[in-house]
Amino acid sequence: MTEHSTEHAGPRPDGAPSAPDPHDNRRQVLYWRLLSRLFDPEEHQTLESASLAVVEDIGLPPALLDPGTSVDSVVQRHPELADAFDGLMAPEAEPDGGRDRAAEVRRAALASKVLLNVFATGSGTVTADRLARWQSDAGWLERALGSRPGALRADRAAAAGGEDGLGGELGSIEADLVARMHLREVLADPRLSARLTPSMSLIEQLLRDKGNLSGVALANAKSLIRRYVDEVAEVLRTQVEKATAGELDRSVPPKRVFRNLDLDRTIWKNLTNWSPEEERLYVDRLYYRHTVRRTTPQRLIVVVDQSGSMVDSMVNCTILASIFAGLPKVDVHLIAYDTRAIDLTPWVNDPFDVLLRTKLGGGNDGPVAMAMARPKIAEPKNTVMVWISDFYEFDRSQPLFEGIEAVHRSGAKFIPVGSVTSSGRQEVNPWFRERFKALGTPVVSGHIDKLVHELKTFLT
Repeated sequence: MTEHSTEHAGPRPDGAPSAPDPHDNRRQVLYWRLLSRLFDPEEHQTLESASLAVVEDIGLPPALLDPGTSVDSVVQRHPELADAFDGLMAPEAEPDGGRDRAAEVRRAALASKVLLNVFATGSGTVTADRLARWQSDAGWLERALGSRPGALRADRAAAAGGEDGLGGELGSIEADLVARMHLREVLADPRLSARLTPSMSLIEQLLRDKGNLSGVALANAKSLIRRYVDEVAEVLRTQVEKATAGELDRSVPPKRVFRNLDLDRTIWKNLTNWSPEEERLYVDRLYYRHTVRRTTPQRLIVVVDQSGSMVDSMVNCTILASIFAGLPKVDVHLIAYDTRAIDLTPWVNDPFDVLLRTKLGGGNDGPVAMAMARPKIAEPKNTVMVWISDFYEFDRSQPLFEGIEAVHRSGAKFIPVGSVTSSGRQEVNPWFRERFKALGTPVVSGHIDKLVHELKTFLT
């Protein structure tokens, strides 16, 4: 295959149709091969041979066509390609509105590599190395889409503009790979467990299976959970600290120190003292900025449904509660429930300890949790109760809602949350959703950023 002009010639002067653009043909070959391999793992020799000819002709390494070679391996052998993956699938438009078809073929070859590695996961048992390789390839896909590695899997709804979207699909694939691992055997081998990268899918499996782990396997599982908790906590702590200062307390005089001097206001207030003859401003009074923030003791009661469908919420809310517990003058209480309720308040400052004490799964009995939570309301106007659940209570729906109405009437702020997940995905019982709306406390969107915003607004 030889290079030709990158522009479509259009109809020839004699009216005959122009020849197909060779770059379009090359791009189509690469994408037909991609679709073929995604739906059928068997090679189609014609497409493989044609794709190899295209890749070699445009000066790219044949390893791009090997599904068994990770993107990391390709980049290690060909470091000049590393930058080519950044924003690969979100290219900027050409300044003149034209198309560089040669560049499009190159992008097709690189994009096909990333897409095939991420979405063609095969079947059968997954090793720790295989999972680590997939997670790395998924990171390269996120880079190709203009995001940082891990961003789509951590912020699925925002990334795709939908309830599931691409981030949700990546999460599902990762969960499937984790489920296909012999996780207990991997955890028992320090070398293999060191290859694991913590993710929500992996943490869910560890929490579900922790009762069956012991010795080295349990120690490695705890290490992975601790790493994940610390990573998520760092992100959430930054979000919380951005706006937790509270309103300025103007009843407290500002400190008369140089760093608080409001220079603009001082000049403005003393302009009447300007002397044109001397070209000098005489200052009668200095003005200082208020820096003291008003903080009121607040009580935050977090109630989390720990039934099987709420694992992501349990992890995120446990970490979030610990962060708010570290703020001055915020008294945090944490309750988890399924058919029983457990008060986790004594361990609220250590989300790792909380997660090890929870038992995921089981049914729902919201009224049991409400009976434990309501006595914690001491000063209603300074109390917020956050209830995280899908609110599928079945025959317990009416008793739970009556308890929620009582909390609302007391003057405490009640925030119902469908779920608090990294994906933003939520499913809420329509019966409860309509009643919350009528009560004036609509269900908060499931993305954790929304809950952080709601809590900061109330607590600061």
